[in-house]
Amino acid sequence: MAAQDPKSLYLTNDPSIEVLLRRSARARRYTLRVSQLDGRVTLTLPARASLQDGIAFINDKADWITTQVAGQGEQTVIAVGNDVPFEGRAHHLCLSDTHKSVQVGAGEMFLPQRHQDRAAPAVKAFLKQAARDRLAAACDHYADQIGRQVGRITLRDTRSRWGSCTHRGDLMFSWRLIMAPPAVLRYVAAHEVAHLIEMNHSPDFWAIVAELCPNYQAHRAWLRQHGAQLHRVVFPD
Repeated sequence: MAAQDPKSLYLTNDPSIEVLLRRSARARRYTLRVSQLDGRVTLTLPARASLQDGIAFINDKADWITTQVAGQGEQTVIAVGNDVPFEGRAHHLCLSDTHKSVQVGAGEMFLPQRHQDRAAPAVKAFLKQAARDRLAAACDHYADQIGRQVGRITLRDTRSRWGSCTHRGDLMFSWRLIMAPPAVLRYVAAHEVAHLIEMNHSPDFWAIVAELCPNYQAHRAWLRQHGAQLHRVVFPD
């Protein structure tokens, strides 16, 4: 991005919508993108393009941007009294005098009173640990089936992918998978474990995935249809 460029702009007709600016040497024209994961709006400009022309382009497309952002759906804010998505189901977050840690019951998630002022961070920590436990177990299970060993498992809040595998056998996953149905989480684990044999997406790779997770196509479809919702769950500090 040129030195004089701001990092972002706001729509004139809707100051609540921020447009991120990005210059690219490969870009030949102005392009707008609204992320399906988090609703972020990005304008890509050619390296030598006029910023003022870019601003005019944004204003000309303002109605389109507003419509696209509105279609992304509302955010789910984690707070006492709201629902928390966990393993594919909504759990009502309520305070508890008897629980010493975050616990899940039938349609409810219990938050200890001592965490009342830090509800979102406490729930986030619980979800991350649950994701680590489920993913580690699933990866070990699938790796045993193909006679391979899993390296290090790390969790991140990735927006572009649900998982990845390195040539060393280290696996990375989005911890937000714990909010998806368990079968979907296990599919992503199987997908990445399959890369321990095939570091590609060839027919041989998908044959391994099908062996580990016969109904994988349904779980891929779930992520395509509902995955963006997982990124609209926000955890205020």
